[in-house]
This record gives sequence, C-alpha cells and structure tokens, in this order.
Amino acid sequence: MSSKTIFIIIITVLVTVILMNNTEEVEFWIFGIARVPKLAVLGGMFAFGFVFGFLAGRPRRKKVVINDHSSPASPTAEPDDFRPKLSDEDRDYIS
Repeated sequence: MSSKTIFIIIITVLVTVILMNNTEEVEFWIFGIARVPKLAVLGGMFAFGFVFGFLAGRPRRKKVVINDHSSPASPTAEPDDFRPKLSDEDRDYIS
C-alpha cells in the first residue's frame, strides 16, 4: 500500500472514532438556540473542511488567449509575414 492510502485510512479511522464518541446533544446558536447532536456539528465541519481543501488544492485552469484579428490575412501573403520580426543577429543566435 502507498503512504497516501495508509494516511487516508488513519484519518478516516480517527474521524470515525471522534464522531462516534461525541453523540450527545448540545445547544448550538445559529441565530437562535437549537439543540443539535454534536455528531452533526463535527461531521458538518469535517465535510466543509474536506470540500474547501479539495477546491483549494486542485490545479487552476489556464486562461486561453484568443487573438482576434479584425482583418483576414491576404491570400498573397508570404509565409515570412506571419513570423515575428527578428534581427539577423537574433536569427543566428536561435539557429
């Protein structure tokens, strides 16, 4: 087993033990007093943290840049017209 799998199993066991040992009801204030099982509060916070961590840890999307040329290329254009304008010294350095 990989270390990642072992880590996930250990965290899952710890969360399960903590949640199962905290099942009594507590008074919880959410714009008014409500009696809520501690299991629901801890489970909800764990789920919120898991989702937030997943969203924060995923790779960001790269922005796609689209060059919008207002005039179409002329059919008689030479292939060199589309290359960037480089000096002869730069061309020698690249090749």
